[in-house]
Amino acid sequence: MAVYWYALRSKPRKEDVVSKQVRDQGFEVFYPRIRVHTVNPRSRQMRPYFPGYLFVRADLDQVGLSAFQWMPHAIGLVAFGGEPSVVPDNLIHAVRQRVEEIAAAGGQVFDGLKSGDTVRITDGPFKGYEAIFDGRLPGSERVRVLMQFLNARNVPLEIGAASIEKSRR
Repeated sequence: MAVYWYALRSKPRKEDVVSKQVRDQGFEVFYPRIRVHTVNPRSRQMRPYFPGYLFVRADLDQVGLSAFQWMPHAIGLVAFGGEPSVVPDNLIHAVRQRVEEIAAAGGQVFDGLKSGDTVRITDGPFKGYEAIFDGRLPGSERVRVLMQFLNARNVPLEIGAASIEKSRR
């Protein structure tokens, strides 16, 4: 009995439906979602961490590929060369841990930053420099900041959201 994790692809914005179907069929499902703070109060507050994908634990020798290929709103298992790709347990564990860290921080928040706020870069090659917060990048944990270089030119940089903090001045 070889039970492994696989990445299951869904049609756009159908991850919730596919997750419920897979769970109803008795499979273990890992569908990582994070809380986002949106401008529009009517938009979804929980969004997929990997839009279009979720993880399913199954024994494909026993179940067969067709269980996932022909499921409504599912596209199928991620495969390379026609063979479904196994997702290592340690990767699933790392993703679970990261999603829990984001949840413990209250979701995907940027400490009330708005465009034009001064931020300090806390990690990476520009550590210690100040920049101007420009905005979040949709669907990721990255932000765009503007750094002032020679001749007072603002150069846009895309960096991880965890690598900035609001400047204290």
